[in-house]
Amino acid sequence: MYVPMSPPPVITANNNTSTSLNVGENPSSHTIFDRYSAAAKRYKYLRRLLKFRQMDFEFAIWQVIHLFIAPQKVFRAFQYRKQTKNQWARDDPAFLVLLMIFLVVSSIIIGLVLGMGFFGIIKLVLWVVLVDCVLVGLLISTIYWYIANRYLIANPKSNIDVEWAYCFDVHLNAVLPLLTILHVGQLPFLNSFAVTTSFLYCFIGNTVWAIAVGYYIYILFLGFSALPFLRNVHVLLYPLTGLFLTYILSIMVRWNFTQMIVTFYEYRVGHKRIP
Repeated sequence: MYVPMSPPPVITANNNTSTSLNVGENPSSHTIFDRYSAAAKRYKYLRRLLKFRQMDFEFAIWQVIHLFIAPQKVFRAFQYRKQTKNQWARDDPAFLVLLMIFLVVSSIIIGLVLGMGFFGIIKLVLWVVLVDCVLVGLLISTIYWYIANRYLIANPKSNIDVEWAYCFDVHLNAVLPLLTILHVGQLPFLNSFAVTTSFLYCFIGNTVWAIAVGYYIYILFLGFSALPFLRNVHVLLYPLTGLFLTYILSIMVRWNFTQMIVTFYEYRVGHKRIP
């Protein structure tokens, strides 16, 4: 198992040995090869979802820990993978499996704290996993994939592009700390946050949300900064300004984010809170 303790060799955007076409090579055949190669990688990745013994959970746990204490090291591992396996995206679904397990367990605990019944908890788990994580993740990954390839490529005339699967991996890296902070950090006070209009609870709850979303944006920035052929990646930090302004405004008008989300989930699962 590879555990990245030091940065891999630096890849520069001017290195055309692996990204440019060779003299006399047919560009269309190169594109077709890339498409078949990408399809083969996706097929292999999906097959490994059913083969737990082939998953490297030790390395996945290492990534989970370092996403909180040193996220840069996680993306150094992605750079190493590109040099050794010629792909940026993960080829091992162990991290995704751990994320799904965490979401299921934390959603069950949240459902119990909110007093949801058995079927309500099942609906909550399905909503959090399939909608909040998967569907929203597919949408966000596609948006960032388009932005990166359309506006951030350092040399638009090159044959380099950002892998969509890598964008999805970056989202997964960012959403794990986000949901951990929200699901775990607010858990002891969840009922109080959900029912009170107190300024103190609004301030605490919205501060937790601001920290979680801010860290999500930061991890996204680190993920795309790891790609040496992108430029002006700092623009991905601009949403932090909107986040800060929204946070200040929400405190001023006592717009409790946690109360809003809990009400939304309870409505979706058909749970009626007893006063």
